[in-house]
Amino acid sequence: MARYHDQVTGILLAGGRARRMDGQDKGLLALQGRPMAAWVLDRLVRQTNTILISANRNTESYAKLGYEVIADQDAGFLGPLAGLASGLGRADTPWVVTAPCDSPFLAYDFVERLHRAALNSGSMVAVAHDGHRLQPVFSLVNESCRFDLEAFLRDGGRKIDLWLNRQAWQSVDFSDRPEMFLNVNTPRELRDLEEMPGLGDI
Repeated sequence: MARYHDQVTGILLAGGRARRMDGQDKGLLALQGRPMAAWVLDRLVRQTNTILISANRNTESYAKLGYEVIADQDAGFLGPLAGLASGLGRADTPWVVTAPCDSPFLAYDFVERLHRAALNSGSMVAVAHDGHRLQPVFSLVNESCRFDLEAFLRDGGRKIDLWLNRQAWQSVDFSDRPEMFLNVNTPRELRDLEEMPGLGDI
């Protein structure tokens, strides 16, 4: 059986409008002198066959990070499901995994745990759970879900939980990795993250 790395394409989700950040592109904001997206990519690339960056603006800046940039098929900023759909349409692997551009501390065993849970349960989608709630932007999705997702979006669907209810999916406990779900939605949260002790060791 192929190693899980060979079967998974990573999709960095950077396609939002970031309204709470005054429209600033969160993935390109600096954290200790590096774009936040670069922190995520450093961890994601170790766990996947290849990387795609889902972005609807500042595409040249994202391309400088060294990976192919793909835009949503619809230009209306339809949310993470639209980025997932574009990634499924572009990926050459049987699985894709998603991670947001503003969560810099992705677990080093993130993909392995999702992949193992999907295979063990026979599920087509595996979704991280932080111990309190589901975190669906941290998901592993099989290529077989592509056409149903595209149909869901065409019919006006946007909510991830409603789309998940159409799939065979498995929740995966990441309560031992709370740092993975730290993200940045406001300028204050970015300042707080910069001031966190031992930031480089997380």
